[in-house]
Amino acid sequence: MEDKMWSECEGPEMSLVCLTDFQAHAREQLSKSTRDFIEGGADDSITRDDNIAAFKRIRLRPRYLRDVSEVDTRTTIQGEEISAPICIAPTGFHCLVWPDGEMSTARAPEGLRWFQLYVHPDLQLNKQLIQRVESLGFKALVITLDTPVCGNRRHDIRNQLRRNLTLTDLQSPKKIDALTEVVAAVKGKIEVYLDGGVRTGNDVLKALALGAKCIFLGRPILWGLACKGEHGVKEVLNILTNEFHTSMALTGCRSVAEINRNLVQFSRL
Repeated sequence: MEDKMWSECEGPEMSLVCLTDFQAHAREQLSKSTRDFIEGGADDSITRDDNIAAFKRIRLRPRYLRDVSEVDTRTTIQGEEISAPICIAPTGFHCLVWPDGEMSTARAPEGLRWFQLYVHPDLQLNKQLIQRVESLGFKALVITLDTPVCGNRRHDIRNQLRRNLTLTDLQSPKKIDALTEVVAAVKGKIEVYLDGGVRTGNDVLKALALGAKCIFLGRPILWGLACKGEHGVKEVLNILTNEFHTSMALTGCRSVAEINRNLVQFSRL
């Protein structure tokens, strides 16, 4: 039954042109418990919903009469060049939506590999794990700090999912409203990344204009994986990159270095 679902999802009749298309199609393919697990947040899911709504309150200022025949989306993170400031956030249990799970996700992008580390009380175990991922070519550690306890994910409780099946990373409290405060606080000493609520190329540009070095995608990656496996993840990344390229052109930015705070204004509504 599962093989049939995945083969149908890859059919040529699909026309998915934006991230919300992938979201809608993934919802049709996944079981209710898996769908709830991916889409759900903690308690009333206020943070999850606010992350998306916050981007809609920001407006971009178009700039005209600039030569944007060539637009370069490349940037650097931690001194390494990447093709666009769009990365995959650390999430888990991808096998819930595709047979080989994280293996397909990892094959999709080109670029750096970072490793998410949940710090274990056994320091020797942490050391061994870090040495292993370093030997495999991972360039950085993403250390989880925001889960002293598991969030109260009501859908998971109703669906009787195990308490350790908790993707707290999919509900990041770091929404774009707080971005400028974080950027101001670090005073340029470290790079700032944003994870949460990004659904369009416009959102990517808004995040960079407010000081983020790059953005990370969580749920949209799982939507792409649920629809087409590795190819779906690639499509999600390509769609967002192409949208970001268009947004840069319409705001007169020929390179990521030209993106700045003057490009955005906050809606009074």
